[in-house]
Amino acid sequence: MAASNGALAGIRVVDLSRILAGPLCTMMLGDMGADVLKIEPPTGGDDTRKWGPPFVAGESTYFLSINRNKRSLTLNLALPAGQKILAGLIAKGDVLIDNFKLGTLEKWGFSDAWFETNAPHLVRCSITGYGSSGPKAALPGYDFVLQAESGLMSICGEPDGTPMKYGVAIVDVCTGMLACNAILAALNSRHQTGRGQKVELSLYETSLAMLVGVGVSYLTTGGGDGRFGNGHGSLVPYATYRAADAMMVIAVGNDVQFAKCAAVLGHPEWSEDARFKLNRARVERRALLDGLINEALAHDKADAWLAMLKAVGVPCGKINSVAQALGEPHTAARRMVETAQHPAIGELKLLGIPFKFSDTPASVRRAPPTLGQHTDEILAQELGLDADAIAQLRRDKIV
Repeated sequence: MAASNGALAGIRVVDLSRILAGPLCTMMLGDMGADVLKIEPPTGGDDTRKWGPPFVAGESTYFLSINRNKRSLTLNLALPAGQKILAGLIAKGDVLIDNFKLGTLEKWGFSDAWFETNAPHLVRCSITGYGSSGPKAALPGYDFVLQAESGLMSICGEPDGTPMKYGVAIVDVCTGMLACNAILAALNSRHQTGRGQKVELSLYETSLAMLVGVGVSYLTTGGGDGRFGNGHGSLVPYATYRAADAMMVIAVGNDVQFAKCAAVLGHPEWSEDARFKLNRARVERRALLDGLINEALAHDKADAWLAMLKAVGVPCGKINSVAQALGEPHTAARRMVETAQHPAIGELKLLGIPFKFSDTPASVRRAPPTLGQHTDEILAQELGLDADAIAQLRRDKIV
């Protein structure tokens, strides 16, 4: 296995997380060069190993999507011998991440006082459903539930339709990205202080932060929290429209762009019409203008309109399928599909790495591991256990 020369080369991450938010975070750290040790229960491993179909050679595609660049160690943390092994790995680690219920690590003997004494250098990241305080702190967190509770679903869907969730577990995804960001900040702080610290994230707080402009609009004006389908609460035209043969997106961000759009559509007079000249007026006449745009677009095919709109700088695009998006030449040009050699699957295609470094490149060095694939390697190399000791751990169902 090629050694990492990524930005986080030399950083050891002990990953106790499962499902999506935590594993996405640690995959990002691994992509940037960190050595990630994924600790999994011996019976079944990470829950997402069973999430399917689809499966490829018995491996869940859900698990495959968020667990590359990691080594898998099975470990029964309910037993003291498993806890002792974890303590040894923590002592050699830089980052510990978990998404257990509150009190789980403490139950196993890993209290704040333990970390202070045994691993003061460690950056600890805890991802929970609702945080460590407040009336909901003890509740488990689920992406779909948080999309509902946070108000995110209330602003998604057609105006007269039902609230809708996002097509992927977007609260989990954003929580994982925020966790990675916070861990990197804490590691940077350690350069100054020599000490680690605890970082907390919750799905609840992430989902509220994701309201961004909608949330501040409500806090300042008491409004702005309606549903606009594929439209924008504060910009028009900014929605999906139907050309003669297909749907397309137009995303006008200012009045100059609107004038260019109107001219392309054959109605330059719209940009001087008091009803449409300024964005504020267009927002107030959303339905009227969207209807007029659809009438104009019906006279030609989507590709023709897109070419003309792009030529004058109006933001627009196709509504691609997943297959079309991943097959785009630009996707290949930006290396957003990578391959890795998997022990069961062989050549495995994965989504690429969205961040590019000029001097310390991120890389896909390891395929997502099979359950316990690196158990012997980690126990021997990191903790110095011999083959007999590892065999005994297996007999005792510790690993």
